[in-house]
Amino acid sequence: MQSREIFAKHLAQTSPYPLTIEVSHAEGPFIYDKDGKQYLDMISGIAVSNIGHRHPAVVQAVKAQVDKYMHVMAYGEFVQTPQNALGLALSKLLPPSLNCSYFVNSGAEAIEGALKLAKRVTGRTEIIACRGAYHGSTHGALSVSGNEVKKRAFRPLLPDIHFMRFNHMEDLSMISTKTAAVLIEPVQGDAGVRIASKAYLQALRQKCDDTGTLLIFDEIQTGFGRTGKWFAFEHFDVIPDILTIAKALGGGMPMGAFVSSYEHMQKFTFAPMLGHITTFGGHPVNCAAALANMQAIDEEHMIDKVEAKGRLLASYLKHSAIKEVRRIGLMFAIEFENADVVQTIVQECLKRGVITFWFLSCPESFRLAPPINCSDDVLAKAGKIMAEVIKKNA
Repeated sequence: MQSREIFAKHLAQTSPYPLTIEVSHAEGPFIYDKDGKQYLDMISGIAVSNIGHRHPAVVQAVKAQVDKYMHVMAYGEFVQTPQNALGLALSKLLPPSLNCSYFVNSGAEAIEGALKLAKRVTGRTEIIACRGAYHGSTHGALSVSGNEVKKRAFRPLLPDIHFMRFNHMEDLSMISTKTAAVLIEPVQGDAGVRIASKAYLQALRQKCDDTGTLLIFDEIQTGFGRTGKWFAFEHFDVIPDILTIAKALGGGMPMGAFVSSYEHMQKFTFAPMLGHITTFGGHPVNCAAALANMQAIDEEHMIDKVEAKGRLLASYLKHSAIKEVRRIGLMFAIEFENADVVQTIVQECLKRGVITFWFLSCPESFRLAPPINCSDDVLAKAGKIMAEVIKKNA
């Protein structure tokens, strides 16, 4: 049985149209198929491999930890050095009010934990999210996501969820003393890189303070240098009560976390005890990889170069058919007249060895999120190919 046949018949599929690259190996910004063809990964596995594939520091950390131990106990029972080291590193990187991390396996799990924590801390049930938001596909995360097409078949979902328009000041009036939390992406990813205004997020922060509502920032796509800062909230001078992170956290390993204050996190230890549980969360190998990932970003000064690299790549994305380029750092949405044009561009780029992708909730745009340590030469090569494809097909 051929590899693609096994893939199609014995692995659950997410769409009728998978890209079906048969991966042989990956290194830095490149993925290679079984025929030796090289692809420039301009989406970093959907904002996961921010420091490229198989960064030597991450590989070494994984190997070293595997030689010591892997899973030994469900999260929160044993003292494990990789968890301690990562928790301490995050507490030093983040503001003082975000000093306590709960490690999970994915972004959706981070959202689930954050929602539970907000309800537990406030004693309230109402959650307000944003139209156009994407927070994951588990039942709770799907409940606070804005794409009704993706939700309809799975209703009923969580009750007491309400949606406000993203970046609309007047909708902040929806937040009241009944609201447990507002969940928002400072930069909406799946909606097509929609960037909040600084005034809006600061007004949101004030409204949450006035009503005793917790503010949750979903930085699952935007964290770890993607926007030109460690976290997108740094652009806006607004600190959330709970921060959710994943994707690029693990340096290529499955890793997520929700982060809040020690005082808030203590609520999970009583009434009821074990208020949130995970078996594999904080897996020592993944924690070791995440710490090495953070150290590589810091020691190699990757974030300092993100904005310049973003401008370089943007310089190739100029054509009369492009309606808009929305960008922050190395996070792009390139919008066209319709989804058909985007599909053609994505497929033609793939044929020419450049991996781009679309957005679930913004099909008229395609996404770019290359590794933040991608060389200028690689970005220029990808940019030239995309420009040629756009000129020919748009």
